[in-house]
Amino acid sequence: MTSLPLAGLNIVVTRPREQAVKMQQRIEQFGGNVILFPLLEIEPVPDAGILQDTVTRLSDFDLAIFISPNAVRYGMAAIQSVGVLPSGLKVATVGQGSAQTLREAGVTSVIAPADGGDSEALLALAELQNVQGCKIVIFRGDGGRELLGDTLKARGAEVEYITCYHRSKPSLDIRALLSHRFDAITLSSSEALVYLREMLDEAFRKQILSVPLFVPHKRIAEKAQKLGWQKVIQTASGDDGVVSGLVAWAEATV
Repeated sequence: MTSLPLAGLNIVVTRPREQAVKMQQRIEQFGGNVILFPLLEIEPVPDAGILQDTVTRLSDFDLAIFISPNAVRYGMAAIQSVGVLPSGLKVATVGQGSAQTLREAGVTSVIAPADGGDSEALLALAELQNVQGCKIVIFRGDGGRELLGDTLKARGAEVEYITCYHRSKPSLDIRALLSHRFDAITLSSSEALVYLREMLDEAFRKQILSVPLFVPHKRIAEKAQKLGWQKVIQTASGDDGVVSGLVAWAEATV
């Protein structure tokens, strides 16, 4: 019987706790052991008044864009609390992970790039080229990149951002992580990357920075290299992309 490719390997998963479940299951299916160390906390916005006002007037918009699975989770919860998506409203998102979350929430038609998982990939789609005069609402967390909205405005669209969840730095002790032996770290956002780097003093830095780091985007990979990670492996997007990268790495290093 062939052993599972990740058998005997300890993999650190740094996604927010609610989002880590699927990746944990996928890694365990391949025999890996998961160490959860969530580097971001995701919470509802403190004042949901603006969010609630927006979802009551969704029929005013031509397109709704959800920037992440968390935007889907909190945005769709707000929408479903007052009704359903207007029949004429188109829905888009930046990646296949978010698209799947939308489908699970009952949205059957989703505009999303087949490859890539970022604003650039979404903006390259034909459906987002001719948006002159379109009214677009973007559901997202607090802050973040402005590339998507700025580009759509430059193409002639009216764009409104809606914050539907809040990201924060968790209270973590890096020693809790370092008490484990681990073979690889998975990381899915630049923000989480910075938080992890800030936790490392000289005593821990060498130990962490020598561990292979798996990231699903070129931008995160470049930032990790600048921050001193010695081995950064860029994978395809989404949980499946990261896990496929882990499996390929494990099989190549046997």
